[in-house]
Amino acid sequence: MSQAALTISSKNYSSWSLRGWLLCRMAGLDFAEVLVEMDDEARQELLLLSPSVLVPRLTHDEVTVWDTLAIAEYLHEVVPTAGLWPTERAARARCRSVSGEMHSGFHNLRSALPMNLKARHASFKIFSGARPDVERVKAIWTECLDASGGPWLFGTDPTVADAMYAPVCTRFRTYAVELEPQLEAYVETVLSWPLMGEWTEGAMVEPDEIVELEVEF
Repeated sequence: MSQAALTISSKNYSSWSLRGWLLCRMAGLDFAEVLVEMDDEARQELLLLSPSVLVPRLTHDEVTVWDTLAIAEYLHEVVPTAGLWPTERAARARCRSVSGEMHSGFHNLRSALPMNLKARHASFKIFSGARPDVERVKAIWTECLDASGGPWLFGTDPTVADAMYAPVCTRFRTYAVELEPQLEAYVETVLSWPLMGEWTEGAMVEPDEIVELEVEF
């Protein structure tokens, strides 16, 4: 497969960069990481102020594709044997649905519980506007795990849905969100994923700090 490049921003703070990176690694893509400068544009992306920042962005075979779900679909076309989507039609439809829901929603959760892999709170009060988002994530995970048997959302192997919800797992751990045993086991599965370990190692050595994302909402 041709050499590719994935443009990402902060490994500590950027949930979308993490999703795109996981998808590329899951597809077995040989790619170079291109880090954007932490300028005003990158800060807007991390602070959810600009929906049009093109990060993550994949360049491959003279094709440029951005937006995480678009990257997922492109990789599925290029490497259909990678198993990014479930093989069974009904499961694949549900996987696309819950991935799309994460892609387009949960704005209050993102604002109240920003991704920060370096932080860990013993307790954290979630403001009322974000609680329905948290409960909806729990419901999605429960439905998927009950149907598939786990340990991943759609069975024995990770799919696009797990890449999409991986940053939420880090948020729930960072902000001490209480979970039922089944869901806590799922979070542990994701956080013990070697790919997550590799990404986290990179986040730990990042020098950049963004004061706005250190504020407790």
